[in-house]
Amino acid sequence: MAMEFDRKLAVPAEVKEMYPLTGKMRESVEKHNAQIKRIFEGADKRLLLIIGPCSADNEDSVIDYTLRLRKIQDEVAEKIFIVPRIYTNKPRTTGAGYKGMLHQPDPNEKPDMFKGIIATRHMHMRAVEETGFSCADEMLYPENYQYLDDVLAYVAVGARSVEDQQHRLVASGISVPVGMKNPTSGDYSVMMNAINAAQHPHTFIYRGWEVHSEGNVHTHAILRGYTNKHGQSLPNYHYEDLIRLYDEYQKSEYFNHSVIIDTNHANSGKNPFEQPRIISEVLHACRHNEEIGKLVKGFMVESYIEDGNQKIGEGVYGKSITDACLGWEKTEKLIRNIADSL
Repeated sequence: MAMEFDRKLAVPAEVKEMYPLTGKMRESVEKHNAQIKRIFEGADKRLLLIIGPCSADNEDSVIDYTLRLRKIQDEVAEKIFIVPRIYTNKPRTTGAGYKGMLHQPDPNEKPDMFKGIIATRHMHMRAVEETGFSCADEMLYPENYQYLDDVLAYVAVGARSVEDQQHRLVASGISVPVGMKNPTSGDYSVMMNAINAAQHPHTFIYRGWEVHSEGNVHTHAILRGYTNKHGQSLPNYHYEDLIRLYDEYQKSEYFNHSVIIDTNHANSGKNPFEQPRIISEVLHACRHNEEIGKLVKGFMVESYIEDGNQKIGEGVYGKSITDACLGWEKTEKLIRNIADSL
């Protein structure tokens, strides 16, 4: 067999016993998460802003960034509801490169999955404890979700995972909103089938158990742009794209019709400085068409302390080592501009 089994990892229940939430932290998570669900249900009209680094590669700078979000959240609380991105898994198209804190708690050292599991839980717990935010993460590996299920507010299923059966079934058993991205091909039907599957109950195998899920009615679409047959990045946030998504939702019985616009990735051609312009255009579409205004629940923004990105080992504090991000000064301006426009 072409695999070596190095060691058996602790199961989620064991990790939670080692690093348990306090009563105050649990209460904070429950309160924060209930408010997010109300946004997807349409009971809370605030705009959701899922914002943070492309990948959370350093605990101190990520918490520093999240504390900054806490301060500005208090300023814009009547109009915007912030969910920090603390993405601890990094999908790689070819499998090469930095795969996130779960694989490498220290990007300069070799992979250590157990240390990674502990590091990711510790960072998410610290965010809850120090900022009151429960945060968003990507479900790259469905079997790892339970290591963090008691601290997360939001889960994203990426463009390369959205067609996978296990991701869809596990999403149906998650108790917080799950965003299904359109695939890299841009095919809406793949995304809509994923939403449909996750919104309904299933019986399946999970971590060696036969389990039954109840269905997740807060599963929704994320538009992130796509790549054509020539490898060119193309957007799908324009008015016509949103109308098309609205029409797709009408074709079947979906719960809580919603979309989050991912303003980076193929929508921006991975140019993070285009993100404010994209948000402005979508908000204009929301004002122009009431149905689009109801459908669009918010935005996903890649932002960190410093503009751009760097190579591993360059050592610039708060600068992405994966995709380029919008720096804090521009982010602060963006958030205030959004609030002023609402």
